[in-house]
Amino acid sequence: MSQYILRRLMIAIPSLLGISVVLFVVLALAPGDPFSELATNPNVPPEVQAALRAKFGLDDPIYLRYLHWIVAMAHGDWGFSFVSRVDVDTLILQRLPTTLYVVGSSQLLALLIAIPVGVYAATRPYSLFDQLANTFAFIGFSLPTFFTGLLFILVFSIQLDWLPFVYRANIDATGWKFYWEHIRQAIMPVMVLGLFQGASLVRFVRSSVLDVIKLDYVTTARSKGIGERKVITKHVVRNALIPVVTLVALQMPIVFGGAIVTEQIFRIPGIGSLLISAMLANDTPVVMAVTFVFACLVVLFNLIADLLYGW
Repeated sequence: MSQYILRRLMIAIPSLLGISVVLFVVLALAPGDPFSELATNPNVPPEVQAALRAKFGLDDPIYLRYLHWIVAMAHGDWGFSFVSRVDVDTLILQRLPTTLYVVGSSQLLALLIAIPVGVYAATRPYSLFDQLANTFAFIGFSLPTFFTGLLFILVFSIQLDWLPFVYRANIDATGWKFYWEHIRQAIMPVMVLGLFQGASLVRFVRSSVLDVIKLDYVTTARSKGIGERKVITKHVVRNALIPVVTLVALQMPIVFGGAIVTEQIFRIPGIGSLLISAMLANDTPVVMAVTFVFACLVVLFNLIADLLYGW
């Protein structure tokens, strides 16, 4: 097992280096830079502009800037935000827990929906429940998250006034009310992401269970007199969920992409909204660091899936 982990790490590290090269080159070749507004500011002398650009190495060749950046990242220096006037790692660490909380809760909700619905539909193929599950699954993953987010806001916030549509990081409450308010304001974004992912997973779980349930060892288990419930839970579901674990990890880029849109809709102070605001302000160090963090999270979840698959 240790050799398997080592081989996977040897694959993950070059992957991250390759991703970092592509991200850095794309952002370096993009128009604009953090000091583009200084050129049009008459209050900043040209020599000050030149000194700032020289200090941060903005006029150096791309390969030299990349080497400086990757070495600094390895030493824990993720750069400095020219807009927020704070270190980039401080900004990310402030917002990363919120994003992980929303994404993790939505993935848990998706699995809680997909596994029982997919298994039950597979054990009763072409029944009324199976047809309804397939129909709602098609509808669920056909609707984009920004549409369902706005629909939830219109229904549950504006019409019914049950849930807040703006996520607040600072809640003036203590005790159980503090935790309840956090849960209450996270319900809609978690449901938007969870239902979207759950809808796509339902069909995959159903297909995987249908493939396993036809195998010979399942027929043998039934012929031995084992109950149908035990056959499904112990012999079918356990083997059918192996490819599902891989799919969940491979879908993490889609989850984080949906989280960026969802954070904008519900004003969630996560790294997705941080990325959008940094892109609008040409805050290149923040954009580079956030996109690299997304890439690290995706590689990490794929590594976890590989380890679970190998185990």
